[in-house]
Amino acid sequence: MSAIVLLGPLCFGQYQFEVKNASRSYDAIIHVDHCNNDRCDGKGTVELFDRKNAKVQTFTSEGLVLELNQNQKPGLGKMIQLTQQQSPVIIDDFNFDGTEDIAIRNGNMGNYMAASYDVYVFNSTRMGFVKSKELTDLASNSLDIFDVDAKRKRLISYGKSGCCNMFTTEYAVIPNKGLDKVLEKEEDSSEEGRVKVTTREKINDKWRTKTKVYPSEQYNR
Repeated sequence: MSAIVLLGPLCFGQYQFEVKNASRSYDAIIHVDHCNNDRCDGKGTVELFDRKNAKVQTFTSEGLVLELNQNQKPGLGKMIQLTQQQSPVIIDDFNFDGTEDIAIRNGNMGNYMAASYDVYVFNSTRMGFVKSKELTDLASNSLDIFDVDAKRKRLISYGKSGCCNMFTTEYAVIPNKGLDKVLEKEEDSSEEGRVKVTTREKINDKWRTKTKVYPSEQYNR
């Protein structure tokens, strides 16, 4: 039985979208109240299904946002397929415990009104996803969601201030404790022709700072 049949008649009062192969384990069905031309936003729900089309969990968001292409014309009760790039749902192992977690768009509350997300981590004791305040804060105050560096087990967030200051922050994930900030980098290009890079790195629980200035042409290549 398909996921759309399992949803029942209530879904036909909303705009509906499907993300097949949203991750190695899940598909997603997305419902949102409002669509206008090539953009849908507002209150919505995300229903997560496993590969057997069994519903895993339902999530709500007051600020789902998704962009459509010219060939996608939303209509009430009509199911539209989304690519992973269009999806307001991101699935990855955010805390490096070997299980997939989920981030769901909650609006544009990030740095300079960038995309922001609620983040839920899989709790093996409850056998379900539980909202993480720490990861949600990180994913809601940066330039879009953080990057996941699985090899180094780091989460990397980005930000900016004005025209000329870019910030990169890296966090290690400590099991049963949370995030530990381990690196901060500021790129200051406020002075014409040069970029001043200040890096603070936590090594053996001590912060070390180094600063280097590069010619703009060399640094921005």
